[in-house]
Order: sequence, then structure tokens, then C-alpha cells
Amino acid sequence: MEIDHIFIFSNTGGKEAERLVEFGLTEGSGRIHPGQGTRNRKFNFENFFLEILWVINASEIQNETTAKTKLWERSRFMENGYSPFGLCLVNSKSTDKLFEQSEKYQPNYFPEGMAIDILTNEKDRSLPWTFRLPYRNEKKTHSEPTKHPNGIRKLTRTEFGMPLGHNGKAFENHFQSSANIAFKNGLPNHVTLEFDAFEQQKTVHLEGLSLTINY
Repeated sequence: MEIDHIFIFSNTGGKEAERLVEFGLTEGSGRIHPGQGTRNRKFNFENFFLEILWVINASEIQNETTAKTKLWERSRFMENGYSPFGLCLVNSKSTDKLFEQSEKYQPNYFPEGMAIDILTNEKDRSLPWTFRLPYRNEKKTHSEPTKHPNGIRKLTRTEFGMPLGHNGKAFENHFQSSANIAFKNGLPNHVTLEFDAFEQQKTVHLEGLSLTINY
């Protein structure tokens, strides 16, 4: 399976993204998600982008269309223990089995009929909110900057850390053949991103985002 992007919910209005800029990442464009009540800041790489996401309109994110996504619950991760992470996979045959029991989410900011397949994973809140976009076998094209002062280029591996006692084994089993995506039990909710096969042998910990970057 291939990752399209990962989001991390912020509870400080996206201020954590400043730490990523200080670390040496070039920030791309951000956007408001009309009808969903969220806004983002993005950092793009050659094969992936990282999104910092936060709520700007509590009424919109809890409206009839968006409430079923459980994004509101995700945004309150500091209070309820939900994972603040979202995992977007490239829409391909390798993901079809995973999304057999998914729900359809038609956000206001997508054209009618272009729905997102979502797995809220609400029965195991330690798992990332998982989804795929309607673009089959491709990533949406963009012209965002992908060159960074720290030299990072491509995502090569992702590991989600989760507390003990969760019940997500059936979900994790879908990723057994994916060398680039792993889940590790016995940790607080955390994500580790490896870039460029760890060629620079450097590590940075960004505790405000529960994020470690190996590059």
C-alpha cells in the first residue's frame, strides 16, 4: 500500500507547524475545508504530504454530513484519547479489501459524486482515521514546493505507535505485506516518519505533534 498523505490534528490552531518550518521544511499552501469546519497547513514531499489540521468551526464539523466521520471526536484527542492521526492511502486494488466495510463521505469541498471512503476506527480509537480519495491508482497532481533546506525528499516508512490493550489486530493484518507501514504496540499515540531510508542518520522529535522524523 502507498500513502498519499497523513494528517495530524492540532489543538493550538496549527501553531505546531512553526516547529516544522524551524526544522527546515518548506511550507506549501493551506486551505479551509468549507462545510467541514477545518483548516490546514501542508508540507509536501516528492511522494507524500504532511497535513496539520485543526477545527475553525465547531458547528460545521458537527453538522449532519460531517458528524458521522467522527472528525470532531478526533480533534478532541487531548480529552478522549483518540488518535490525532489520519492515514490517507492511495486508492488502488491493494486497498480494496481494507475498505470493504467503509463508509462514504461526500464533503462540500469535493464535486458531487466524488466521495471519500472512510474508516472511522471509532471502536479502537488508538488506530488512525483511515481513508482513500476517489482518484483511482493515482495521486492528485499539484505544483507545491517539495524541496526543503534539510534535504528531505521522499517518505520511505511510517510507524504508528499505539497503547497496549487496543483491539485493532484485524485492521493491522491488512498491512502485513506492506513493508512501508507498521504498527507498534505499547507506546502512547505517536507516529514515526522515515525519509530517504534514513540516509542522513538524523532524528528529530516533535512532541507537540507526537511525531518523530528519521531522515
